[in-house]
Amino acid sequence: MGVVNVTPDSFSDGGRFLQADAAVEHGLALIAEGAEIVDVGGESTRPGAEPVSAQEELRRVLPVVEGIAAAAPGARVSIDTSKASVAAAALAAGADLVNDVSALRADPEMAEVVAVSGADCCLMHMLGEPRTMQREPRYEDVVDEVRAFLEERLAYAVAAGVSEQRVLLDPGIGFGKTVTHNLQLLERLGELTSLGRPIVIGTSRKSFLARIAPSPGAAGEPPDALGRLPGTLATNVLAYERGARVFRVHEVAAVRYALAVAAATLGSRWTARSTPRRRTR
Repeated sequence: MGVVNVTPDSFSDGGRFLQADAAVEHGLALIAEGAEIVDVGGESTRPGAEPVSAQEELRRVLPVVEGIAAAAPGARVSIDTSKASVAAAALAAGADLVNDVSALRADPEMAEVVAVSGADCCLMHMLGEPRTMQREPRYEDVVDEVRAFLEERLAYAVAAGVSEQRVLLDPGIGFGKTVTHNLQLLERLGELTSLGRPIVIGTSRKSFLARIAPSPGAAGEPPDALGRLPGTLATNVLAYERGARVFRVHEVAAVRYALAVAAATLGSRWTARSTPRRRTR
C-alpha cells in the first residue's frame, strides 16, 4: 500500500503532493514500483494535527482519486478518511477501499457507506484523536487492549452490514503509543492475526524509529523522516514474519524487495506481482 499524502502538513512529505497533478503522478510512480494499493489522504493524522473540513478534504482528494483510477484502471485506490461524505464521493470516483483511522467511530454514517458500497475497509486502533493521542498514552497491556478493540470494531462493522471478508485490521503503530508500545505490538503481532483478518502495518518513516537508533555517521543525531528507511525495512520484514500481510509505506520498491527476500528466506513466496506494473502515462 503506497502512501499519497495530499496535505500541507503530513509529517514526512507535507506539501510535496498538495497539487493534484503532482499527487496523481506520485501515485502512478508508486504503482510502477509495485504498489497493489494506493492510499490517498487529504487530512494529516500526525500527532497534534488539526482537523480539516469535509469540503477541503474533498477538494484535495477527489481529483487525485479520479486521476489515478483513470490512468491505472488495474490498480486499487484507497481513500484515507474518517468522514462518510468524503468516503462516499471517493468511492464513486473510483476508490474501492476505505482506510478509517477512527475504525468507524468518528462519523456515524461511515459504516453504512462502506456496507452499501460493498467496499473493503481498514479499521485502525487509535488512542484518542490525532491532536491528543501522544499525550502520555497508557495501557495495562497494549497488545491485549488493541486486540480487544479491533475485535469489537470488527464485530461492529459486521453488525452494520459490512462483510467480514472485506475488513482489514490495523493496530495503529504510532497512534497513541510509546516506542515500547509499538515494539510490543510488533513483537506479539501473532496475537492479532488470530482475529482472522489481514493485518495492516504502518511503520513507514514514523518517529519511533528515530528514537531507537541514531543515524549512521551522524554524531548520534536521530534520522529525519527520509533517513528512516532502514528502520522501516526492518519493522516490515519482522511484521511479515509475524503474520502481517498489508504494508503501508512511502518507499514501495525498497519494501517490496525486502519482503520478497524475507518470504523466500521463510520458505514461502511473496504474493505480490512478480514484476512492477508499467506506468500508463
